[in-house]
Amino acid sequence: MSIPDENRISETSAWLQRTSQDMRAAAHGLRAEPPLLDDVVFHCQQACEKALLAFLIWHGIPFRETHDLSEIGAQCIEIDPSLEPFVQRVTPLSEYVSLYRYPGGPEEPSPEDTSEALNATHSLSQAILDRLPEEIKG
Repeated sequence: MSIPDENRISETSAWLQRTSQDMRAAAHGLRAEPPLLDDVVFHCQQACEKALLAFLIWHGIPFRETHDLSEIGAQCIEIDPSLEPFVQRVTPLSEYVSLYRYPGGPEEPSPEDTSEALNATHSLSQAILDRLPEEIKG
């Protein structure tokens, strides 16, 4: 997907807004009684994916549709190598796009895995925001 220059700010902002919505959904799932840990980690994966895609869009880098955070992250690292530790930390979240979403698999992640997913997501999202201009963050 490639975005013309005149749309970069609005497209990047739109992806960041979706990132924020997924982070809100994760926080909401955590507050449920009992917590919806499977939903929390799913939304963490989605937030990471969308934050990384926002970064690619801002830099005008085309990408293919995938949920593989390693693949998307590698493209981001090519632009800014300082993102590597953040991408490495969220790469394991790729499996959360489907691991707990369907019958027959594990029921839910552990509280420890959920906590790590949330922390990694917040760290990556902040790292991406720190590397984007203020006018996009809206």
